[in-house]
Amino acid sequence: MSRNLLILAAAPTLGELRDTLVRLEDTIIFALIERSQFKHNNSIYEENKMSFKDGYKGSFLTWFLKEVEHVHAKVRRYQSPDEYPFTGNLPEPVLPPLAYPPVLVDPQNINVNEDIFDMYVNTVVPGITQPGDDTNYGSSATRDIECLQALSRRIHYGKFVAESKFQDPATHDEYVRLIREQNRDRLMELLTNAKVEELLLKRLKAKAIIYGQDLSSASMDANGNVKTPHESPGSSPVIGGKAEERAKTRVDYDLVVSLYRDYVIPLTKEVEVEYLLHRLDSD
Repeated sequence: MSRNLLILAAAPTLGELRDTLVRLEDTIIFALIERSQFKHNNSIYEENKMSFKDGYKGSFLTWFLKEVEHVHAKVRRYQSPDEYPFTGNLPEPVLPPLAYPPVLVDPQNINVNEDIFDMYVNTVVPGITQPGDDTNYGSSATRDIECLQALSRRIHYGKFVAESKFQDPATHDEYVRLIREQNRDRLMELLTNAKVEELLLKRLKAKAIIYGQDLSSASMDANGNVKTPHESPGSSPVIGGKAEERAKTRVDYDLVVSLYRDYVIPLTKEVEVEYLLHRLDSD
């Protein structure tokens, strides 16, 4: 799914980045579907709800996330320029370092995972799960971490998007001027493409509708073609938004759209702006 960042000679073009970002949409939607099969299980998000033999103080999710990231750090996951940890004080890798080309100029090491974590736990999880506690704490937290990691990669890819826009000859001089002026608002305007964002949200809705359908009751006609329950005479297609049809999908497609519209896109653009504001720090 990832781009091979070891072979980059320059910042990826926006077209090249689009392929990666589109695939990440699929990853995020499927991760949300996987998490939605378990109930909310609020106990895993409450600090000091569970006791740990190592004396850790915090929630089960933050403890599990710390343990997972410690293992991943040892195999140099967070040396990759598109991976950002949620926890600190990570161990050094046991593998020798890889020589990633210096495509990004990020002296501040921008990391918005704290905002991502807060958004995910307080907004996303309650929206995609049923209330209650089914005691599937380990499974729920495992899916949570998969969602968090995918969201983090998607949002921090904004650095590559910002670098690509900065390198574009058509707008390079304008970006340089605004960066020197530290004009945050104008930078935000320059990098925003409302039409692309609109198309993105439409694509996400279509994907969430298609991927979220429950085909367990699908049947096969005499020719071997699959027929879904929504193809029976007089039935309504899932695309249409009726409440009863919406309930049959494994994840609320409006929630997926609002997740991107209200959080992923704004956070990505914040990463882009912060990256650009410090792009010339070393000059």
